[in-house]
Amino acid sequence: MNKEKEMTAVNASEATEAQQSSQPDNIITENSGKIKSFDEDYDLYRREMLRQIDPTYLETVTMQDLYNTVYERQSGLIEGLLPRGTYLFVGSPKVGKSFMMAQLGYHISTGTPLWDYKVHKAPVLYFALEDDYPRLQQRLYQMFGTNEAEDLHFATQSKKLGDGLETQIEGFINAHPKTGLIIIDTLKRVRDGSNECSYAGDYDSVAKLKAIADKRKVSMLIVHHTRKLPSSDKFDMISGTNGLLGAADGAFVLSKKHRTDNEAVLDITGRDQQDMRLKLTRNTNSLVWELDSVETEL
Repeated sequence: MNKEKEMTAVNASEATEAQQSSQPDNIITENSGKIKSFDEDYDLYRREMLRQIDPTYLETVTMQDLYNTVYERQSGLIEGLLPRGTYLFVGSPKVGKSFMMAQLGYHISTGTPLWDYKVHKAPVLYFALEDDYPRLQQRLYQMFGTNEAEDLHFATQSKKLGDGLETQIEGFINAHPKTGLIIIDTLKRVRDGSNECSYAGDYDSVAKLKAIADKRKVSMLIVHHTRKLPSSDKFDMISGTNGLLGAADGAFVLSKKHRTDNEAVLDITGRDQQDMRLKLTRNTNSLVWELDSVETEL
């Protein structure tokens, strides 16, 4: 009896040892690949971090990477007319720029088609910095009557660029995440006055606003004035240096032959759209702009 117990104990022990000897080998084999994979991933991560903190580091992308990457594409707020991006809207004083800004803001905030163009509805923030609320009320009532737009927001005061304006815009977008358009009327009102006549100063002013637009994926219209000297190229009429247009994604130039005319021409150029010329007529009662014709072969 004792001998049977002894033999049974020995066999059980041998079986257990055999089982244990086989299991660890399998476990090590199965996990070794995972451990090695983790080590490889960690090593790649460590090398990438060291590479990026190297002062000679330059981030690049290959043509192959570009082709293999799916980038998010956003449709324009006004298809075929106003793509996403940062644009100058330029014209001489009292030519009707602010009325045009109110018209664009109203149509985008309500999703109402503008002329022959489809509009994507989105909240709008309009910095009407050369107006007050009574004047805005009168202008909007004359243009749109009692038709209200709850997503069209106005501000008649703001901080300056580099001194709080960027934070104010960010705060509004945080409160209204679907914001589509920011209108700055005018650029002069948000600049601090330094380096206004230099290329670097002009470029930097628009670049700061463009940085917000690109980061938050909104469109931005920056209202500005034309210079007095005439030019055969409408975009050479933009007051200031080429730094303004250089930093922007494009520009709209609204012009008339005579300031009192009801007819105007809107020239458009941009990185993401075809050059266009729109011939407009201003309604003598509502003062809204109406489309007469479009030219694309300029």
